[in-house]
Amino acid sequence: MGALWQDIRYGLRMLAKAPGFTVVAVLTLALGIGANTAIFSVVQGVLLASLPYRQADRLVLVAESNERFPEDAISYPNFLDWQRSAHSFEQMAALMGNQGFDLTAPGAPAHLNGQKVSAGFFNTIGATLALGRDFSAEEDRQGGSPVVIISNRLWRERFDASPRILGKSVTLDGIAHAIVGVTPTGFRSLINHQDVFVPIGQGSPLILEARGSHDDIVAIARLNAGVSIGEARAEMNAIQNHLDELYPDANRGTGATVRPFQQVLVERVSGTLLLLLSAVGLVLLIACANVANLLLARSAARSREFAIRLALGAGRARIVRQLVTESVLLALAGGTCGLLLAKWSLGLVVAAMADSVPRAQTIGLNAYVLSFTLGISLMVGVLFGLAPALKSSRADLQASLKDGGRGYTAAHHRAQSTLVIVQMALALMLLVGAGLLFRTIRQLWNTNPGFDTQNIVAFNVGLSPSITKTGANVRTGFQQLLARIRAIPGVEGADITMSVPLTGNDNDAPFWINSQKPVSVQNAPRMMVFNTGPDFIRTMGIPLLRGRFFTADDTTKSPCVGVIDSDFADMYFKGKNPIGQTLTYGWNPPWGPCSIVGVVGHVKHFGLDEPEGYTRAESYYPLYQVPDKWWAIGYQDISFVVHAHLGVSALVPAIKSVVYGAGDQTVYNVETMQEIASDSMSSQRFPMILLGAFAGLALALASIGIYGVISYSVTLRIHEIGVRMALGAEKRRIFRMIIGQGLRLALVGIIIGAAAAMLLARILPSFSHLLYGVRASDPVTLMAVSFVLALVAVLACYVPARRAMKIEPMEALRYE
Repeated sequence: MGALWQDIRYGLRMLAKAPGFTVVAVLTLALGIGANTAIFSVVQGVLLASLPYRQADRLVLVAESNERFPEDAISYPNFLDWQRSAHSFEQMAALMGNQGFDLTAPGAPAHLNGQKVSAGFFNTIGATLALGRDFSAEEDRQGGSPVVIISNRLWRERFDASPRILGKSVTLDGIAHAIVGVTPTGFRSLINHQDVFVPIGQGSPLILEARGSHDDIVAIARLNAGVSIGEARAEMNAIQNHLDELYPDANRGTGATVRPFQQVLVERVSGTLLLLLSAVGLVLLIACANVANLLLARSAARSREFAIRLALGAGRARIVRQLVTESVLLALAGGTCGLLLAKWSLGLVVAAMADSVPRAQTIGLNAYVLSFTLGISLMVGVLFGLAPALKSSRADLQASLKDGGRGYTAAHHRAQSTLVIVQMALALMLLVGAGLLFRTIRQLWNTNPGFDTQNIVAFNVGLSPSITKTGANVRTGFQQLLARIRAIPGVEGADITMSVPLTGNDNDAPFWINSQKPVSVQNAPRMMVFNTGPDFIRTMGIPLLRGRFFTADDTTKSPCVGVIDSDFADMYFKGKNPIGQTLTYGWNPPWGPCSIVGVVGHVKHFGLDEPEGYTRAESYYPLYQVPDKWWAIGYQDISFVVHAHLGVSALVPAIKSVVYGAGDQTVYNVETMQEIASDSMSSQRFPMILLGAFAGLALALASIGIYGVISYSVTLRIHEIGVRMALGAEKRRIFRMIIGQGLRLALVGIIIGAAAAMLLARILPSFSHLLYGVRASDPVTLMAVSFVLALVAVLACYVPARRAMKIEPMEALRYE
């Protein structure tokens, strides 16, 4: 231990004697370690950290499955049968996708995000409420008392965190709900933040009593102790097979799937996050190569010191230990600075990904992250310090004592050149990745979404409770609002729809053409359904290709009509005229048959890149042919789209003045179609930004590395350059020689990096799935990136080359 302390004290003194070297090495490592710490914090918080629930590893998501969809929403009657029959689970609860609620009291009217959940939901997932209790079975049924569990945020903002909140009421959608509980701070059941939870069993019988209905309901269950997921899946499939026999019209061909709940939460982003962690690891390798080069140069300069110590009896192992100790000290200092850098940058990273990454609220610096930083600092210190230490310990004793301490050898030069080549190869890999994503974003921006994104605003309206009492009133209320919005000066078109393009809400349904009803509705092909007003396609700029669109005469009193898109026509009516054919769609009972009266252009609904596996066939049906009973329960899904050249700053206040006339109505979810289109690219934009930042950092480190090697080479070749110039070599030739030396290293690195980048871009699905309109082996990106890297290498060699040109031959010949 005494020898170790002696090495540490000596190492600190040696580092203090070379402040320039120490500062550069520490800052280089701080950049690499800090970037790795920040990204690992994200990976740990999102992918690795346990869910904040009791025994979260026993939580599973249970859903239906069929031939076309391996994981599908479930019907509520099926859920109730599962709940009664399954023995693999300690508890099972249902939850419906995000719901909207209009709060009118207490306080100012507001629209709230919420969720419908079954009795015992919070107990099932193991979340302890801050106040109150879970819903009871008596409350979770038709005719049950209206009750609500509110979020911690709403409790603090509307009720000043009063401990006497229980029993007080909030008015949601015109109905007073008694508060029975408050969620813990930061609670989220799935991804989005919810402010209110209500019993799912009090929902509309039109949805809850239809076994064929699949209205975005899934089940969460807690496995019994000792029960595996495989055993639970087998039991659930047996139960579902029995239900298939009992209710063949609704369930034929349907199975069940059981998966870990945490896996379901993070699977959408896990590949991207691991890809970014690998990318930032390359940045750390480049930083390590830079510091290793610095240590090689420094150890070469200290070769006389090591030779003297060896001559006085020090063992080679002692020299190695001393040098490794110094490199570990550098790494620990770099890790400390990197931790501060990570703490500063983590807020920016979390803010950038908050809307696209689940569990973003759990990201932070904790004991696991600190342990990671310490471990990676020690590992880096040993790895980048060991090679220079071993090389210095094997130096020729007599040669080192004779050469005056310069210590530069061909072996040192080869090692440094190899490290520069590695840096260049790694930098090119990162630059190619960032370049491909940049080109993807450009391709997406230039993609025609099928409608006009300019001068269109989409928004929702929380109707007055006095209007929502009946479906007929809701229909009339929307029509009156539309008339007033259309009367705003500058508005060129306005209408309503239940699905705004590019928002990705999955309103798909099984269908069949004419009388070709399939044996199993569950396994029937599906189409995306847009319920809209008659002026929707004109407002959105969607082209009408054949036939007609809806008119004001398409109402509940006229025959059912529908319009399909061009993709639908190409898939199911190739070479035929679809006009006059009929479509029947929906679950049990189905809707139709509806006569096809027109064909419109295809709209990219699920994203500008239209991910594989999503429904492409699209159809449109008149909202005014929807019966009143559905208006009464689905009005919150209706959005307005308005086309005007006023500009958002002038249009939105005008719209609000029209809507707010009732006093208790709200306008929310206001977005331009350009903003919606931009949001649809978030899965590519976020990794592009980070990969671009990593690539820029890698490029800077690699250029510093090649500058250092060439600059040091010039210093050690002063005598040689003087001889060349004394023998008649021109300064331009010396300049080209130095530039050529650096460019050769860069080109070798570019060739190796290009081969590796093309291979990895193809075999990494987490990366190739992010690309759109550009191949992983895109030659334009590769050539552009290679040119930039070669240019940076030339610029990095420029200063050393200019310095070499200014060498005076007589002084160089005396140089020793």
